Amino acid sequence: MRRGAKLAPTFLKLNADWNAEPNAPAPEIEQSGGAIVLRFYLNHVEEDVGALIFVGCSRWRLGPTNDEGWYMGQCRYSRTAPAWGEFYEVIGDDPKRDAPNDWHPIAPDATGDRHFLFYMRDNTFECMAADWSFKQDELDTLRRTQAVNAKLR
Repeated sequence: MRRGAKLAPTFLKLNADWNAEPNAPAPEIEQSGGAIVLRFYLNHVEEDVGALIFVGCSRWRLGPTNDEGWYMGQCRYSRTAPAWGEFYEVIGDDPKRDAPNDWHPIAPDATGDRHFLFYMRDNTFECMAADWSFKQDELDTLRRTQAVNAKLR
């Protein structure tokens, strides 16, 4: 490596056979202690809902950048992430990780925390957590979460 070169993180794609609905995924967050559930509409079957469950979560965010901003280079990973609209684990040194100011802290970051990143149509979701899993969920669960979140806003 040449002297003064900056290290960039690598992006491991985690969604092999599923993805968020490309036009209106309607992401909703549910927090329970140190766990976060991100629910969203799936793209392969109408009315199906996906749920990403993050355990041992120390912080999360759901906010800018949207797809247009990513393609215009306004995202801090526009030049390094392989593609928009995918779910990644960001691995390695990442001096840009803490750049957003809209993180929701739950607990102090732990040494083993992993950085997860999911680009959706109008939002970017990020989470620092110990682990994750995916499951197909019920539409009623998403609607209940949306109703609760609407009351909290």
